[in-house]
Amino acid sequence: MSVQGIIGKKLGMTQVFGEDGQAFPVTVVKAGPCVVVRRKSKEKDGYSAVQLGLVEDRKVKRITKPMKGHFEKVDLPPCRQLRELRVDEASEAKVGDKVSVDLFAPGDRVVVTGRSKGKGFQGVMRRHNFSGGRATHGSMFHRAPGSIGQSAYPSRVLKGMRAAGHMGSERVTVRNLEVVRVDAENGLLLVRGAVPGAGGGYVVIRKKG
Repeated sequence: MSVQGIIGKKLGMTQVFGEDGQAFPVTVVKAGPCVVVRRKSKEKDGYSAVQLGLVEDRKVKRITKPMKGHFEKVDLPPCRQLRELRVDEASEAKVGDKVSVDLFAPGDRVVVTGRSKGKGFQGVMRRHNFSGGRATHGSMFHRAPGSIGQSAYPSRVLKGMRAAGHMGSERVTVRNLEVVRVDAENGLLLVRGAVPGAGGGYVVIRKKG
């Protein structure tokens, strides 16, 4: 079993028309090309996986010494984006192998993982969908979170208490998306529906096992 996934860059969304003439939304992803940078084995690392690097047009600058040594060890040019994908122990994938968008075909079901849009610091009404207090009659409790602690035992704020804070910029996985079109010449993948993140963000697309 070879590598069943690829790193891509979300370009944006558009729409395509089906055979019945109905339009539906698709996300355009610039998928690959990728190269296998490292192979991990169960005997040495405790699990079987490959480390993929995304090959981009722009040159990687200001690479750190550890990363420079990491790529020089396998005689490959540095990659800015690295991701790991699990593979079977019997997989024939080895360092230097190329992974392109050709591994997908229209109709395939895929799992897409990316980082959601960052929303900055947000209050409890937006972050956790709190209803808030009354907005009239001098309530002075419009968008406040309410009680968050106790006056008696345990007299502290418990871990996991929902409160205001940083919203978004989290790892999000969307499953069972359908591949609509594969443009091997330009390395483009059209996936039905939305995938996590903003335009220009990086995603990992895996075949649904």
